[in-house]
Amino acid sequence: MNIALRLLLGLLLALGAGCSSVPTPTHAAPAAPTTTTPLLLVSIDGYRHDYLQRGLSPTLSMLARRGVQAASMQPAFPTLTFPNHYTIVTGLTPDHHGVVNNTMFDPQLGKFSLANRQAVSDGRWWAGGTPIWETADRHDLRTATMFWPGSEADIRGRHPDYWQPFDATFSADQRVDQVLAWLDLPAAQRPTFITLYFDAVDHAGHQFGPDTPQLDAALRATDAALARLVAGLRERHLFARINLIVLSDHGMAAVPEQNSVLIDQLVPLDRVQTVSMGILAGFNPRAADAAAQADFAAVERTLEQPHPHMRCWDKRRVPARLAYGSNPRVPQLLCLANTGWRISTSDYLARRGGRMSRGEHGYDNADPLMQALFIAHGPAFRVGTQVGAFPNVNVYPLMTHLLGIPAAANDGNYNAVKNMLKPAAR
Repeated sequence: MNIALRLLLGLLLALGAGCSSVPTPTHAAPAAPTTTTPLLLVSIDGYRHDYLQRGLSPTLSMLARRGVQAASMQPAFPTLTFPNHYTIVTGLTPDHHGVVNNTMFDPQLGKFSLANRQAVSDGRWWAGGTPIWETADRHDLRTATMFWPGSEADIRGRHPDYWQPFDATFSADQRVDQVLAWLDLPAAQRPTFITLYFDAVDHAGHQFGPDTPQLDAALRATDAALARLVAGLRERHLFARINLIVLSDHGMAAVPEQNSVLIDQLVPLDRVQTVSMGILAGFNPRAADAAAQADFAAVERTLEQPHPHMRCWDKRRVPARLAYGSNPRVPQLLCLANTGWRISTSDYLARRGGRMSRGEHGYDNADPLMQALFIAHGPAFRVGTQVGAFPNVNVYPLMTHLLGIPAAANDGNYNAVKNMLKPAAR
């Protein structure tokens, strides 16, 4: 495809022609062209750090050889998708940015879940953090998100300049092609910060388990999409001129279908408000009156007793290393399943006919099976370099440094990751 035709196609795609709808930029007028090196942030949901050793991701391996690879990256607790994706772009722990689970309850806002599109697009749920696209926008850098938790919401009146409402039918290749189309835009409209999200690895891990042929097939397919991206960048002479970070939000652990703690067999759930189930179950008092408080206290006393397959705490007693429990959205009582187990109810098990997910995450963020991937490549990064494990809150200050914008208040530590940059880029 010649350059003129490619530019025209990119402009049409970004305006919503020939693909699913792309909201128009939030700027009133085109931003001035920038000399800032573009930054592309790629998330492979559920890509456990050691999956790379299977030899099924040659594109990722090439990027690691020619760039920087971390031994692993520690997710924030809980090791769930929405909390960690928002941590990566805000540099805040879930306890601080407020997206404390994939399923939440807020007394003013009500219920939040991944399937609740109204809640997902409500900026009030996300207002506890300042996502990097908001800061970039305030400093005249254009931004684009090819699916990223929080990017559908109007946060303090701002979206990314280009963004997509999540659509699970959008293939990996279509996602790559949209990113490349954005990079084909004229300089005044072209985004400098872009995200790209893949979810096939996570889906295969949940449905079939992490040690299965289906998971391996998802690794191959996702790497093929990355190869398409790299080829597109090379065609545009951008591969050596763009900073590329490829990471994941968490790992994955195998969970036998029979490994369910049926919590309704331990306590009467009609005596509490159930906020979430799964790996991290959460409960609140069902009301503020004395009787409801007494019921809740009795449930707490029962569940905080030692259990072979889970640990339960009042939120005030969550281990400090998890950095979790101070946010008002964190339920009063938390039960965390041991790795390889889940928390459920007899009714849910019956409705599923005993068929449950064979892979899960959400466990203790110190667990090796929960550790995530981090690889970086580009003009700012050292070549052929391995660095030690680090927490994912450090990605945010690294990215604001690369973009040359001030970091909002965050929990990260730029000094802990600057060694992955070439001296001139530090």
